[in-house]
Amino acid sequence: MFKCEKRQKVGNEFFVKSIGDGAAEKRRTTFFRVGISLGIVSAHFGGTRILDQKPHTLDMGKDYYKILGLTSGANEDEIKKAYRKMALKYHPDKNKDANAEDKFKEIAEAYDVLSDPKKRAVYDQYGEEGLKTGGGSSGNTGSSFHYTFHGDPHATFASFFGGANPFDIFFGSGRSRMSNGFDHEDMDIDEDEDDVFGGFSRFGFGGVNGFHKRHQDQLHSRRKVQDPPVVHELKVSLEEIYHGCNKRMKITRRRLNPDGRTVRTEDKILNVVIKKGWKEGTKITFPKEGDATSENIPADIVFLLKDKPHGLFKRDGSNIVYSAKITLKEALCGCTINIPTIDGRVIPLPCSDVIKPGAVKRLRGEGLPFPKVPNQRGDLIVEFQVRFPDRIPQPTRELLKQHLPGS
Repeated sequence: MFKCEKRQKVGNEFFVKSIGDGAAEKRRTTFFRVGISLGIVSAHFGGTRILDQKPHTLDMGKDYYKILGLTSGANEDEIKKAYRKMALKYHPDKNKDANAEDKFKEIAEAYDVLSDPKKRAVYDQYGEEGLKTGGGSSGNTGSSFHYTFHGDPHATFASFFGGANPFDIFFGSGRSRMSNGFDHEDMDIDEDEDDVFGGFSRFGFGGVNGFHKRHQDQLHSRRKVQDPPVVHELKVSLEEIYHGCNKRMKITRRRLNPDGRTVRTEDKILNVVIKKGWKEGTKITFPKEGDATSENIPADIVFLLKDKPHGLFKRDGSNIVYSAKITLKEALCGCTINIPTIDGRVIPLPCSDVIKPGAVKRLRGEGLPFPKVPNQRGDLIVEFQVRFPDRIPQPTRELLKQHLPGS
């Protein structure tokens, strides 16, 4: 607000001795936020002259300080406190006045400007019109600052309260009547309290962190609950378990928009790191990466490791099992078996003793890495299967009878 301490007419000119103070004084040579008719304004050392020409009115536009109930010298904390108070008072979820939505939007715009030091500085010097039409032009560079409000007061509100509507805690998103008989538009918040929810204590709630015993069930039933985990099987080969690997998994999910109410569908790539030796059944969890709505806490996305069937090996913890098929002759007379390994090598395994069906030999350290000690490995277990002939010629049978022991 401008004050005129002394005005004296000299010829066709009015000489104003002192005008304004504070932030308003910074823009006295350009605009006046007063509802009087003004002529052409020019700067003069020691005062300001108003030339006595055909009068017209200069409109400074919206008074953002007045909208929030502030003075031009308000600090950052005072601006935040004022916005919180006014936004809660005029939020359409609480205030059913026909003009509440417009007022709510006006409050958001005022906060958007005054909470930003750059916007506020331009506004303090040039007013709303200068802010929105490039009043901050630089004479040297020709550049200018143009501001346009994004137009969504609910996005500002959601951002201020950390992405959530505080009214939902008490009333739910449907803006419906609570079971205790109160309409949420009838419940009044005391905006003068530091605790923005302090006013609810008059209904027996005791603030946002405590309720009267008879209201606890209603509160808990309306709090957001996290959705159950979404589990996806992730099949991996034994070679991938042996070496370790990364898997890029694409998921499609719903996520909240900045307004805190509407949702969008999006794809996201999750990088699943599979470490050496991890066992089947291992779970890799991505917290809260599931669908998000105004009603829920997003579910965790869980990938459950499953071993792919392998052409040569079966897995037994950190050991791998290879089935070696040999003939009856090899089982009785001895042989050397070439055993493949998980890393692509071949190990010759000499067998000089008689090999019985189901016999087992171990190749130490040729299995999978231990999950907790990946530089150490399990064993490669060789299980022998003896292939018997379908028929034996009679002369051969007679020879076998003569040479094979009877017991």
